[in-house]
Amino acid sequence: MTKKIELKFRNEDEKIVTYSLDNPIEPVDPEAVNAAMDEIITQNAFTSSGGDVIVKDSARIVERTVEDIELG
Repeated sequence: MTKKIELKFRNEDEKIVTYSLDNPIEPVDPEAVNAAMDEIITQNAFTSSGGDVIVKDSARIVERTVEDIELG
């Protein structure tokens, strides 16, 4: 089972841009996530094909389970 934190922003074209980070620290501190997202915007740390990220949209933890299937 793997977990990621997804940070979702809106860019200058008003499109959602998602950045994913593996193995988030848990339990997740919403204030720290909020502050990190503010800093990403302030520092203009990322850009996208639709321009710079300019506003926070949301954040979430995504958990995925992978199960191998044995073949013959």
